[in-house]
Amino acid sequence: MRGRRDRQCDDHRGAPLSRFDVLIIGTGHAGVSAALHLRQAGFTGSIGLLGEETELPYERPPLSKEYLTGTRGREDFRFRPAALWAEKAVTLNQGERVEAVDPAARTATCVSGRTFSYGELVWTAGGRARRVPGAHAIRTLADVDALKAGLETAHRVLVIGGGWIGLEAAAATAKLGKEVVLHEREPRLLARCSGKALSDFLVAEHRRQGVEVRLGAEAPNAAEFDLVVAGIGIDPEAGPLLAAGAEGGDGVLVDECGRTSLPNIWAAGDVALHWNRFVPERPIRIESVQHANDQAASVAKAIAGEPKPYAAMPWFWSNQYDLKLQTVGLSHDHDEELVRGEPGSGRFSVLYRRRGRLIAIDCVNMVRDYVQGRALIERGGVVDAARLTDPDVPLKSLVE
Repeated sequence: MRGRRDRQCDDHRGAPLSRFDVLIIGTGHAGVSAALHLRQAGFTGSIGLLGEETELPYERPPLSKEYLTGTRGREDFRFRPAALWAEKAVTLNQGERVEAVDPAARTATCVSGRTFSYGELVWTAGGRARRVPGAHAIRTLADVDALKAGLETAHRVLVIGGGWIGLEAAAATAKLGKEVVLHEREPRLLARCSGKALSDFLVAEHRRQGVEVRLGAEAPNAAEFDLVVAGIGIDPEAGPLLAAGAEGGDGVLVDECGRTSLPNIWAAGDVALHWNRFVPERPIRIESVQHANDQAASVAKAIAGEPKPYAAMPWFWSNQYDLKLQTVGLSHDHDEELVRGEPGSGRFSVLYRRRGRLIAIDCVNMVRDYVQGRALIERGGVVDAARLTDPDVPLKSLVE
């Protein structure tokens, strides 16, 4: 595969056809990571990076934070300058959406009618925001441009969804001086990914900042608000691969190096359903920048002939108001939740154990716990609860 060059020809319908040794679908974190890691691994074949958006590849985390509040401009969070893609000999194919994949013919056909053929296909299409009619979403740059335009004249804003995106949207719009109501249908915030202690703290903090938080109730009448934002999660963009016969369901199932069940097709990032060593009971998807970057790097190395199974420690972060929220590990299936420090101080950590073993930590303005807790989770041993919750005992001292 190494050293082959892309070529242009015509398909049977007369539409342009492009061939790449590696064709990457998706221009988000995973797609960009796969392309750059292929080059770092010494891969010299042709690489095509194909995405639905017409923007140069950009980072997503600032969308619901600094870009929404205007403290960072759109040029501040490009992955790389435009010239880099030419320098790395990565061909950008923008404004294209793949609707079908033929594993036997090794082709991907777009809604536009263009067909691309490949030697290896890397599927990093991510997810599509669940949308509510009449409400703004926060998934793409275009989404947030539209939201920012709407906020210019809006005074009373409804945010639907008490997950990370909804919370960040509420914090950002409150910071802009809007009257914000945050609605979550579950009885607490972050019900799917964090424990009650963090939920309770965030409810109190958002209310302290002037946000009206409504939990466990029917959604308010949208007509009572000038603008509505929905942050209610994403659906993985796995349709074309599943239709082609890939194993999966809520995403595309991959092995430890990112191989799907289809020949010469790989997947990474939000869309990849995988067995993770930190959640041994079932395959999961992880929606985070770290996971996207690291899993895509694993795919790239395997394609380049240097397989290195994905086994990175998951981590995640969020900024809301003056809070620095950091999570390391995965709290899925925890059977015990411990609090280290005093939530009322604005500096504390929530620790999750499963059968006595520390599996994850949520840290609020506690960078030291976040850094030191990584090694403790990695070690995987049983840790005494009293010592874990004593803020005078450094977590690093518990690593044997």
